[in-house]
Amino acid sequence: MSGRRWWRAALAAGLVALVASGCGAGGGGDDAGTTSKVQEGAAAPVPAQGEAAPGAGKDVGEAAPNAGAPVKYRLEDRAIIYTGSITVRVEDVSAAAAQATSIATGSGGFVGGDKRSSSDAYAEATIVLRVPAPRFGAVVDQLAKLGDQQQRDISTEDVTEEALDLDARISSQRARVDSGRRLLAQAKTLNELVMLEGELAKREADLASLEAKKRRMDDLTALSTITVTLLAPQAVAPAEEEETEIGFLTGLKGGWTALLGALVVLLTVIGALLPWMIALGLPVAGGLWLARRLRRARVRPVPPAPPTAPPAAPAP
Repeated sequence: MSGRRWWRAALAAGLVALVASGCGAGGGGDDAGTTSKVQEGAAAPVPAQGEAAPGAGKDVGEAAPNAGAPVKYRLEDRAIIYTGSITVRVEDVSAAAAQATSIATGSGGFVGGDKRSSSDAYAEATIVLRVPAPRFGAVVDQLAKLGDQQQRDISTEDVTEEALDLDARISSQRARVDSGRRLLAQAKTLNELVMLEGELAKREADLASLEAKKRRMDDLTALSTITVTLLAPQAVAPAEEEETEIGFLTGLKGGWTALLGALVVLLTVIGALLPWMIALGLPVAGGLWLARRLRRARVRPVPPAPPTAPPAAPAP
């Protein structure tokens, strides 16, 4: 009986050794394949001097995201918001305003706002123009030629990173909305249906908000804003306003004006409170007078009683 057990143990050990040797051979084949792949990668041809490396002809903006260096973009690929304002003194404000409108429409833009005021000795027009971004500088130069340029202010804002981040967020949110719709289609119970509908509505609202921000940013980058102020010869430009006067007389005048203003405010408050004082003061005063009379009547001293005669003595 012990001999049979010994043969069984030897047979089991042989089977285990055979299986282990087969697995080791298979693993060695994988290692060999991996080693050959590494050697093939190491044997990749190195470009000779003067020969372009693979992928060298791509733009800088198409570099690998894990390259470690900051990503750069070409100027035409950047998202820039141009905003400008210009003040021009002209002989005829109405004619200059018509020319400014023609310049904007001729460049592919439109008028976003028009505000004008005029009198016998004063005329001014403020026009907001929306023009394509590539034509921004040319339009500003044309507007300056309408008359005598008084002021020019131009500002730019680079929103490239914000635009890329917004695009990524929109793509991610769209994927979340699609996932929510698939889960809603697979809902089996009423509770699951209500919960998934609420979650899907929230995701769709977030997506709509992101898309609205993207449309607003695209509008600002595609169309630049120029505010044109046209002044008549007699009009005063903002830069020509008189400076604040200082001195004793100026301080006296300012103090007197402040005193008059304070008196007007005080009289206004008194006038507003006087009807309430009359309506409430008279009943209160009458009540106090009546309470005082009653108090006096209660504490009035009582006169002493007259003396009485002593009783008569009895007769003997």
